[in-house]
This record gives sequence, C-alpha cells and structure tokens, in this order.
Amino acid sequence: METVAVSENIVVGFITVMQTLAMGFTVGHLFVQGFAVKNEVQNKGIGTKLLKHVENYAKELGLSYIILNSGFKRTEAHAFYEQNGFDKDSYCFDKRISINS
Repeated sequence: METVAVSENIVVGFITVMQTLAMGFTVGHLFVQGFAVKNEVQNKGIGTKLLKHVENYAKELGLSYIILNSGFKRTEAHAFYEQNGFDKDSYCFDKRISINS
C-alpha cells in the first residue's frame, strides 16, 4: 500500500508498506518500505498523519506490529519514531557484495 500526502496540489510526503510474514509473528506484520516528508514541511504533523494512517490500516488487517528500518545516524528520525510509539528493537545488518567477481 502506498499513501501520499498532498499540499496545494504538490506531493509533500509518502509512505509505502507491505504485509509480510516473519519468524515470531503468527499473523505477520506491516513493513515500512519507504517513508519521507519534504524537509520544508517537516514538523507540521504530516509524517505523524502518515504513520497513523498505516497504523489504522494494520488494525484493519488484524496486524499488531509495524516495523521499519532507519539509518544508524538518523537520530532525529529515531526521536520522531519514538514520539510516535515505536521502540528500538533490533539492529539491521547489511553487506555490500561485488557483482563483478
């Protein structure tokens, strides 16, 4: 599902989620694949409204978890997520691989 936020006929934010299954989740969860709000309209409640929309969507699906990843150094984003009820729960690991060898 993708939801966009529009102000004066201009897209100022979006959130994209996918329902997925994972170990430890009996009915699955929503995973936030993409989430952004334009810098010039941040701190105006747009991101909070997008997250609330996703929360309501999860409830409609009978899902009790929403999961997202955030870059380690994005401390302002982390504070925003925590203000919106998210908990820091795990680490995400990645590995760059060479596709030419």
